[in-house]
Amino acid sequence: MKAVTTVGVAIPIPQPWGRQLDEARARTGDPQAPHVPSHVTLLGPTEVAAERMDTVEQHLARAAADHHAFEIHLRGSGTFRPVTEVVFVTVARGISECEKLEAVVRSGPLQKELTYPYHPHVTVAQSVPTEALDAVFEELADFEARFAVAGFTLYTHDADATWRPRREFGFGE
Repeated sequence: MKAVTTVGVAIPIPQPWGRQLDEARARTGDPQAPHVPSHVTLLGPTEVAAERMDTVEQHLARAAADHHAFEIHLRGSGTFRPVTEVVFVTVARGISECEKLEAVVRSGPLQKELTYPYHPHVTVAQSVPTEALDAVFEELADFEARFAVAGFTLYTHDADATWRPRREFGFGE
């Protein structure tokens, strides 16, 4: 049996906003809160053969080199209900940049079909009761943050279900 690594690629949310969103997620009782730091996903959990990790990292280095820094503006809360029971913080600015990054990241050795169309956001609750979803939706209705994005991070999903940064990829100039 070949060794497999589960990876994800994301834009981490810087402090102090990342901590604020992590704490809001924890208050909902979301089981992923202690294991997944706040982020904008570019590639969700994907299994990669361990011997292909060098190829994956080379692919991501090329993807990063072809992009430039941009600003993300997070503003307010949103939800995917009734399709899925998820509440998130909305990306108000930086959407097209995230979409372009996601498309190039999710190509080549990381090509995979999506269950739903890509929609950049920061998940703050899932797998929790309706009351918790409603509460965090209201709590974060006025949330706002602006920050520069100069790259993205490759994470590995370890046996304890925690996402750990493996490598950061900075954008080209």
